[in-house]
Amino acid sequence: MSKNEKRDEIVRAALELIAENGFHGAPMAMIASRADVGAGTIYRYFENKDVLISELYMDLEGRIYLDILEKYEKDKPIRERFLNLGTALLHYFIKNPLDFRYLEQFHNSPYGVAVRRVKLLGTKEGSDVFRELFDDGISGHVMKDLPLSILFNLAFGPLLAVARDHILGFVSLDDVLITRTIEACWDGITR
Repeated sequence: MSKNEKRDEIVRAALELIAENGFHGAPMAMIASRADVGAGTIYRYFENKDVLISELYMDLEGRIYLDILEKYEKDKPIRERFLNLGTALLHYFIKNPLDFRYLEQFHNSPYGVAVRRVKLLGTKEGSDVFRELFDDGISGHVMKDLPLSILFNLAFGPLLAVARDHILGFVSLDDVLITRTIEACWDGITR
């Protein structure tokens, strides 16, 4: 197994185990065993578990952004951009339930709080597509003038809950229901 393959196996094993058991239920020894590497091997790639958790998050965020921005057009009207992002995000989570489960745990942990604080309260430098969309919506008087965290929760909080319910089998999402759900979220944030 090459060096990159070992790292990928460690990341995959960490994703699976953390999604299944949470951060505390996935000790490094268990991750090493699932990845079929020695426990010491993990430390060649990751200084400690905190670094592994953070790097896994950055890997997932990168994959999500590549996926959701594939058909995103920044010059489209705000509503169309919102519907595009919401649809792409929901489809990504439906296709990648382990990623979703990991991200839910990450965002509801001290790791995620720190990341979220930077994204919501930090400077506009390095802002992401969601923040830009909300900034454009507020400045264009299309969206309600609410704090960014409230807009994000009103817009995407329900999508995350719907993705969770789909993954758990409480609802079965098809393209029509996805569109209706995202349109309802749009209605909640527009003037």
